[in-house]
This record gives sequence, structure tokens and C-alpha cells, in this order.
Amino acid sequence: MPIAALRIAALLGWLAICAPPQLLARSLGRSAWPQRFLAGVARIAGARVRTVGEPIAGRTLILANHTSWLDIPVLAGATGCAFVSKDELRDHRLMRWLCQENGTVFIDRADRRGIADQTARMLHALQARRPLALFPEGTVSEGTGLLPFRPALLNAFAPAPPGVAIRPVAIDYGGAAAEFGWPQGEPGRRNFLRLIGRRGTVPVTLHLLPPLTRLDDRKALARAAQDAIAAVLLPSGIAPAAV
Repeated sequence: MPIAALRIAALLGWLAICAPPQLLARSLGRSAWPQRFLAGVARIAGARVRTVGEPIAGRTLILANHTSWLDIPVLAGATGCAFVSKDELRDHRLMRWLCQENGTVFIDRADRRGIADQTARMLHALQARRPLALFPEGTVSEGTGLLPFRPALLNAFAPAPPGVAIRPVAIDYGGAAAEFGWPQGEPGRRNFLRLIGRRGTVPVTLHLLPPLTRLDDRKALARAAQDAIAAVLLPSGIAPAAV
């Protein structure tokens, strides 16, 4: 049986194991099952994750580079974070449910009139005393270099609200980053099957970098996060963003 089929079967089985206790636990308050589920997804997909740096506490905004859909279970499984996500995922029933169970904040980047509401929802999510992750590149890349970090979503964090830390996190696939990237024109289904069907495992290092200093300018904040992540990924052959 192809590796992709075996791994998809394992993912469905893992979902069947995790869903019932999650449905029970969420009625009693915050549940650890979404983090457990996503950590398992990352492992089933072949990722072997290690973290470097001080653990990330609650009320922290994570700014991370974005290479692959695998970034999401890798990052959430290791840190317990929720995510800021594009509103399009609402159209996929299973994905929407999984995102909602993990506390995802959905935003519509085309709705400029709703920016204030979207900002309020991000700030509210941080009050839940868990990390919230944002991918400032705005999309996945081909895995060979960083894309420019977009400052638009950082309005509420320049300066950061009292008690909220901002930490860059570099997701490092080492020399395999290009294999996990998403080339332009590759359909989503093909990308998923290609990665889930990859033989063997891949070491993934999460570099939990120190908090950024408090900055009043969103462009300066985006640049500081981008520079910090780029410096860590350079030894793996990831080119800094071309700006």
C-alpha cells in the first residue's frame, strides 16, 4: 500500500481517537486535546520536532515563517498555540471544525472595513492565556527563501498591548525545506499527497527566539521579526526576503 494511503488511514484513526475526548473536555473548559491531536498529525506526517529556546508562555504573539501546511501541526503541537487564518478555510467543513476546536481566529483580508473587529478578535484570543501564531508572509513559499513580512496585521501590536510579548519563531526544515515548500501552480490536493507520501522522516527545528523589543511602527516590527528569523534560517540555505 502506498505510504500516502497508510498515513491518511493513520490520520483518520488518530482523529477518531482524539475527537470524543475533545468534545467532552471542551465543555469543561480549555482542552489539551487539540494540541495532542496536532502533535500526532505532525508525527504521522513524518516530522520529528525539537525546540530550541525558552518555552513560549501564554499571551504571546508568535510571528513565524511559513513553508508548508505542515508548519501548523508542527508549531501547534510544540507550543499549544492557536492561529490567525485566512477566512477561506471556513469553506471546508472538516478543516473549519478542526480550526475552530483549536481556537483559530479567522480574518478576511479583503474586508478593510472589518479590520477593527478582526484586531479585537486577535486581542481577545490572547486573553485566553495561550500563544497566538501569525504567519506574516501571508502565504506558503517554495521553501527556498523568505517572502517579505506584511505589516498590515500588526497594527494592534505596534506597540504591543501591556502584558503581550511578541516572539519570532523560525521553523527550520534544514536542507529539506524545498521539498516541503508549495511551488506556484501546484494544486492543494497534489501538494498534500506529495508531502504525506514522502518516504522517511524529516527533522524540524523550532527556534523559539527571544521577544522583540517594544516597537511603535508596524513596518519596523515586521522587519525586526523577519531579520531575526532570516538570520537563523540562513545556515539551512533559506534566502532572506527580497525587499
